[in-house]
Amino acid sequence: MAVTVSFVNMKGGVGKTTLAMQAAYSAGMFGKKVLAVDIDPQANLSQALMRPEPYVRHLREQKPTVVQIFEQYAPPTAAEPSPRPMDVDSIILRRPGAWPNTAPDLIPSRLELARTLKNPTGKERKLAKALAKVSDRYDLIIIDCPPTESILTDAAYFASRFVLVPVKPEFMAAIGLPLLARSLSEFKLENDDQSIDICGIVFNHSSSYSAGPEGRRSIQDVTRIATDQRWRIFTNQVQYSASYAKSAREGAPIIRTSHARRGVAGAFQVFTFEFLNAIGLGTGPT
Repeated sequence: MAVTVSFVNMKGGVGKTTLAMQAAYSAGMFGKKVLAVDIDPQANLSQALMRPEPYVRHLREQKPTVVQIFEQYAPPTAAEPSPRPMDVDSIILRRPGAWPNTAPDLIPSRLELARTLKNPTGKERKLAKALAKVSDRYDLIIIDCPPTESILTDAAYFASRFVLVPVKPEFMAAIGLPLLARSLSEFKLENDDQSIDICGIVFNHSSSYSAGPEGRRSIQDVTRIATDQRWRIFTNQVQYSASYAKSAREGAPIIRTSHARRGVAGAFQVFTFEFLNAIGLGTGPT
């Protein structure tokens, strides 16, 4: 059965989607079968893994997305004039993008997912139920979450064994962590039959700026909260590189991105090794 990990931070702009994309690719290069699930209405992970033109074509052809998991039916289209029951297999895209040999499978999102927030009643467990039907096909399921607390956050919690928290070492880096701690604590109290834990905090998009006074202070703030909550902080930080943005445009893993430095790709592989060990999918010491 797959280990499911949600990438969550209540603060936006921390590079969460880029990290989710690269972790999915990198885990595949470690020999893991990976499913990426996009539950952010902005659908940035979907566009990065599929590339923009195929993604737009997918929407124009009215093909199903994660919206159908929450709504439990596929709406009528020109080709199918009646509503149809939701079938999770019809939603999963098999290794989309330009690198099918290494790409993860994908459940894409779309902007209309935001409408499910208007009527959230009874929808919080639907993602977990859908993924339960396919989890035996994968080693790892990565869920990319929006940077706000909502029914989508609860849906990710119900589906997940672990939460990974990307943090950008900058001013107000720790602002979303107390909310995340409270959110997860309340979920555990209400669902004491489920095991869900923070597998770690990773400092993402680190740079030379992080070594300055403000960067050091932000790392200290995050470390203090992590220590209080007994959350692990990953040893390996993910360094900033313009190649990550290029990777998303090219729909490619960082190791296959044009002109990406070897050191950047190698460093991400080291982080992935630590991440896989932290969730019980690794092959060596953490």
